[in-house]
Amino acid sequence: MSELLVKRTVSRELARLGIDRAIEESRTRNCLTCIAVLDNAGHLISFDRMDGAPFQSSQLAQDKAHSVAGNGLATHEFWEMAKDDPWLVHNLGQVPGLVVLGGGIPIYLEDEFIGSVGVSGKSDMEEDRAIAEAAVAAILKALA
Repeated sequence: MSELLVKRTVSRELARLGIDRAIEESRTRNCLTCIAVLDNAGHLISFDRMDGAPFQSSQLAQDKAHSVAGNGLATHEFWEMAKDDPWLVHNLGQVPGLVVLGGGIPIYLEDEFIGSVGVSGKSDMEEDRAIAEAAVAAILKALA
């Protein structure tokens, strides 16, 4: 008989804590962002769009988080892995929802993938990444 898998994941309360921290960080950086938090299976747990954030960023934030959930790598790390492989770069668009723009960050607890954060908005990719990292840090701090 095989064992059942037990996987931990981010709760709604943790997701909201991360989003609140991301909004704080966005304001500090004078950015207007959309923030998505997904569980360990790539399902949306919570989402927020700051007033004035570009509407197209709503889907992009979710796609960034979804891309992380699909492979466990931050979106900027996936690009670093793929950028020197012409075949991979050419075919990146063949994977629905895959985004390699910075701003998608995994949430790992004790080497276990428990969720992801995606950020996009009136901001650059470095800001998206820093804002997503702030959200992840807040979630992990709450779990410590």
